[in-house]
Amino acid sequence: MSEKTKVQRLPAEQLFQKELDALIAAEQYPVPSGWRMSPRSVLTYICGGRVGDTVITPKYIGHQRLVEIAISTLVTDRALLLIGEPGTAKSWLSEHLTAAINGDSTRVIQGTAGTTEEQIRYSWNYAMLIAQGPSPAAMLKSPVYRAMEEGAIARVEEISRCASEVQDALISILSEKRISVPELGLEVPAQKGFSIIATANTRDKGVNDMSAALKRRFNIVVLPAPETIEEEMEIVRTR
Repeated sequence: MSEKTKVQRLPAEQLFQKELDALIAAEQYPVPSGWRMSPRSVLTYICGGRVGDTVITPKYIGHQRLVEIAISTLVTDRALLLIGEPGTAKSWLSEHLTAAINGDSTRVIQGTAGTTEEQIRYSWNYAMLIAQGPSPAAMLKSPVYRAMEEGAIARVEEISRCASEVQDALISILSEKRISVPELGLEVPAQKGFSIIATANTRDKGVNDMSAALKRRFNIVVLPAPETIEEEMEIVRTR
């Protein structure tokens, strides 16, 4: 049994590697900085189609216009917020967008009541910190930090479940496009292609309401529930 067959759930970029490789190989349109394929190819990957002899299975069954808005948002380096009821494929769409754009959907922070500001920015290996003092080797970089360095997209799941001070840590990152590390005297600028895709559950409204300042840093796309029983059955069959 191969290593892949032992894993319960593979990342999207591994599960659909053949489709992604086919789209990259057949690319005919301009590819934005930091992306692996053009926005048109990302749309084909998400909504389905065909490239050469390869059939691209639809990853999101719903309004294509919403996917187009999401992709257009990320092209401009603006952050994207996906909002909807439970089961409207917010996390699923977020994962597949990052898989298509960067080939790595694993830069993710799961928002909970216990999420801290250090998980958004950076923390330290305290044994090394005490022994050697602050150094790049002692730093533990968050997924957002790594995405800024690499010019990639980071994901923040269930952002409305994070405490307000944790949410506020994103405001300066999205505004200034840099992280300050005063312990090392560093200012780490975001590379071209950096962005954040966050998701929020409408059922969590009132848990930790996002501030107006933070909302302004996102382009918000509301994902609706399936309109018909046939559409819902197609989603179940596809998944």
